[in-house]
Amino acid sequence: MARSTSEKEPGRIKQMWQVFQMTRRSDPNITWYLILAFIVPVAASILLSVFFGDNVIAWILYIVTGVLAGLLLVLVILGRRAERAAYSQISGQPGAVGAVLKNGLRRSWIGNEEPIAFSPRTKDAVYRAVGRPGVVLIGEGPRSRTQPMLEKERVAVARLLPNVPLHFIHVGPDADATPLHKIAPKLNRLPRKLTKAEVIQVDKRLTSVAKVKGFKIPGGIDPMRMRAPRPR
Repeated sequence: MARSTSEKEPGRIKQMWQVFQMTRRSDPNITWYLILAFIVPVAASILLSVFFGDNVIAWILYIVTGVLAGLLLVLVILGRRAERAAYSQISGQPGAVGAVLKNGLRRSWIGNEEPIAFSPRTKDAVYRAVGRPGVVLIGEGPRSRTQPMLEKERVAVARLLPNVPLHFIHVGPDADATPLHKIAPKLNRLPRKLTKAEVIQVDKRLTSVAKVKGFKIPGGIDPMRMRAPRPR
């Protein structure tokens, strides 16, 4: 007899508790953040009810609004801190940028979890995202090693799409590198230059050229286990 959906999947409250436990392991201060996030709106609503509430119904409405606002703020903060904790766990690993591009971008962006350039020897990679600001090339690894890879891709994109804006982001161990959890905010702050229709056309053009070049990491292949070909 097949198990019911409720038996297979944990409830919403249990899922939130699991997310909280996962986040707390890498962010011990999350408990205090959530307590403050709930208490502040509730305390503010109580003060407002005391000073501006004319009757019992007004007091109840103020307090209920404060509780709902506190719960909403708790969910927002937990979601953001959980996302940051998840990124911190994969930070420095090959393919981390691909995970961000796959799961952490808005719908206005087109990102691919597979790199457009990859070094089997060093595990450095270059990823691409296409959005209304144009084309963004993201280097994963030390700047000294990814800069030549980025430059090579820049030349290729500029030759193919000379009128499309091109941006760069470095993700790696360098002091001025962009952390994983700041990739999406940084992309969204870039000035918009293209229309939605142009974004689709640019991505199609780049994708079609990539298929002709034939570069792709086959599905199921772990970049960590790829080896550089031995010289003959």
